[in-house]
Amino acid sequence: MNDTAAGPTSGPSPKVAVIYYSATGNVHALAEAVREGAEKAGGEVRVRKVAELAPEEAIRRNEAWAAHVRATEDVTQASKDDLLWADAVIFGTPTRYGLPAAQLKQFLDTTGGLWEQGLLADKVYAAFTSSATRHGGQESTLLALSNTFYHWGGYIVPPGYTDPVQFEAGNPYGVGHVSDDGATPVGDVESSAAAYLGRRVTTVTKRLLAGAAAA
Repeated sequence: MNDTAAGPTSGPSPKVAVIYYSATGNVHALAEAVREGAEKAGGEVRVRKVAELAPEEAIRRNEAWAAHVRATEDVTQASKDDLLWADAVIFGTPTRYGLPAAQLKQFLDTTGGLWEQGLLADKVYAAFTSSATRHGGQESTLLALSNTFYHWGGYIVPPGYTDPVQFEAGNPYGVGHVSDDGATPVGDVESSAAAYLGRRVTTVTKRLLAGAAAA
């Protein structure tokens, strides 16, 4: 199998932003696995959460949601500066009717000024997601995020089937986890797939940076 994340780690150190929204913690767990993979591939990584938009009353009614909000109070909130800083950005979101969550979409909708100036072009992008059910819209959520990357003029780096873990994880568009309505936490296969995504994005970005420097 041609593992594009394998190979030497010499060369420029890519700056990788992992920007996500997570309600009850599954997407956060995937984000941490993505971070681990990116760092092992030599990336300088920022993990950032987007702002919560749901009312406090709704969060309090869901024990797992409230607990996760408390547990991640120290995670830095994402800003447009993180997009400018990064050579690669890996976005994470739960599915919402087969689309990204409103919290992440709101963040994306603030980037019009950067897009207009071409400041989001020529960066590497990828994505990961989690759904409550097995056919809960993971692929359409990842593809919907790609629509934004097209408009930005980015380089989309999906995992494809470029590593054996992808034949277990089974999602060539990005990384997906099925929570079974919250009963199933992120497991070893999903964590390994997320780490692989982080490695692959970082390695591809490193090659692009090296090529640009050589040119």
